[in-house]
Amino acid sequence: MDTDTGDGTLTALPPGQVTLSDRRTQRSWPVDLAPYRLAAFPVTRARYAQVAGSPPETAHGGRLPVEGVSWLDAVRFCNALSLREGMAPAYHLSPDGGGGYGGDGTGVEWDERADGYRLPTEAEWEYACRAGTAGPRYGPLDEIAWHRGNSGERVHTVGGKRPNDWGLYDMLGNVWEWCRDLYDPEAYGPYRVLRGGGWFDEPWSCRASVRRRSHPTLRIDDVGFRLARSLPR
Repeated sequence: MDTDTGDGTLTALPPGQVTLSDRRTQRSWPVDLAPYRLAAFPVTRARYAQVAGSPPETAHGGRLPVEGVSWLDAVRFCNALSLREGMAPAYHLSPDGGGGYGGDGTGVEWDERADGYRLPTEAEWEYACRAGTAGPRYGPLDEIAWHRGNSGERVHTVGGKRPNDWGLYDMLGNVWEWCRDLYDPEAYGPYRVLRGGGWFDEPWSCRASVRRRSHPTLRIDDVGFRLARSLPR
């Protein structure tokens, strides 16, 4: 794996395939993936403050993962960081700043040709979380994740648990992570996918295949995100 250094560490991941599944509908579907880059850590409070100007009130401590950010907050952060680093923003927002409800329900379109930062797709997230493993987790839960049984019911500094085999930390536990995808537009409209489980969740939720959903404008105290980038094609 080729890894960049710094707070915004991104790891180059190889092409592959992952099979997603939904417990509610009993569906499963394979997804082929091109190579891409994914952050080794969730976005931290310090990084968010540096780019966005101020962190959400629910987050405390610079090396903690930022919490209480909506899907739209995460999209705007991706664009702001891309512009800051001289990259093409990955998202086109509606004239009202992305809060409109047309098209996919958010007024946000993903430019797949852009080289800027973005949220991972749900398939990219699960593929990265598994890191070549086939079980529900990439290691013993207490060694890899902060969950309700060991977190003291609070968020913890990123990187405090063992990474997976691809050097990615906190893929399970600590905070749920926003993905780009709609959860089920026919049933839930603009609701977006969350993955990974959080510090207040029971062990059952901290598994590679578990899916959760939330409205793209909601800010929840155990939800953050990590960055992805597409590789040139």
